[in-house]
Amino acid sequence: MKVIIVGAGIGGTSAGIALQRLGHEVVVYDQMRENKPVGAALSLWPNGVKVLNWLGLGDEVARLGGDMADLVYADGRTGETLCDFSLAPVTAQTGQRPYPVARADLQALMMRRLGGDSIRLGMRLVGIEDDGETVTATFADGTTDTADLLIGADGARSITRAYVQPDGAAPIEREYAGYTNFNGLVPVDESIGRATAWTTYVADGKRAAVMPVAGDRFYFWFDVPQASGLPYDRSEGTAPLRAAFKGWAPGVQALIDAIDPESSLNRVEIWDITPFSTWVKGRVAILGDAAHNTAPDIGQGACSALEDSFALGIAFATNTVSVPDTLLRYQDIRVERAGDLVLRARKRGHETHAFDPAVTAAWYESLRGTDGAGIIRGIVGNVDGSPVNLGGPLRA
Repeated sequence: MKVIIVGAGIGGTSAGIALQRLGHEVVVYDQMRENKPVGAALSLWPNGVKVLNWLGLGDEVARLGGDMADLVYADGRTGETLCDFSLAPVTAQTGQRPYPVARADLQALMMRRLGGDSIRLGMRLVGIEDDGETVTATFADGTTDTADLLIGADGARSITRAYVQPDGAAPIEREYAGYTNFNGLVPVDESIGRATAWTTYVADGKRAAVMPVAGDRFYFWFDVPQASGLPYDRSEGTAPLRAAFKGWAPGVQALIDAIDPESSLNRVEIWDITPFSTWVKGRVAILGDAAHNTAPDIGQGACSALEDSFALGIAFATNTVSVPDTLLRYQDIRVERAGDLVLRARKRGHETHAFDPAVTAAWYESLRGTDGAGIIRGIVGNVDGSPVNLGGPLRA
């Protein structure tokens, strides 16, 4: 069977590897001209890592992952430690360590495993046609390709998503989450946070955080609640961060000082999409952000895309009625679970960004002196229910 996948991000490449391992011919198209992922790094929680293990990438991913042993919250203004606890219970309960990884490193690994002959860059999808027996993709340069099915892993502004929606359905629109995220990579610096900890400074509905990734680097990110559409030019560098975090703790100032805007500073407005239920039309299906564009507040965006790829692979390994039937079974596995993670991330973002100041103040107070048990429950709760757990309960 031949499979066209549109999108060479984490979702598209993982789906491609899964279907290749089942013996199918896979061709991945992407409009990017080289591997320049959006965002510096991502959180791979145990559900995402387990999918990568299943794809045969476990050892390589472990080498890319940072040693994130602990979680620390600190007062953004004073630098006072609010709580500091081990993440070992996450590993013990789920059976897998979490790994923060540099996105470019992971994407490059997955593209290598998929194979260069299977990837076509600089190709922008403009049309899809399904004749009931095959599906044909048309690209902006006029070329076409035909296969037995097409998977749209073409991101938050997906063309494939619009194609699979029922005739006459209202357009699916992205919704602004209320804040802008700045992110990148800096060298590890203990004046910012421990080299083995995920450290987050919180105050005023804002966050500044670092996570360790391979290569003695921190993945950093800042959240700034603000209106969408504000002007920004890359020449401004860290000026917006210095303004937003003026007067914050020395660790935050050290982090801003460490940023090299020329090499690693991204500014991203955060948007998501209210969950919807139609992911499949005939021989065409969507996956990843195209299906469940999610805010990063619970760190499950990439993991959810990886879960899609796992479910897709299992569906094609076990069902034989027809391609459309198998795609609908994939949809049935994923729609409720993926939508739930979108809504959990929204709820978390509301709590942390002072959209209701009383709610955020209560959250800050709950961090003070906690042993982390409640936070661990939340992290593990996001992993519980993953299809990669095969319906089994997580250990208490």
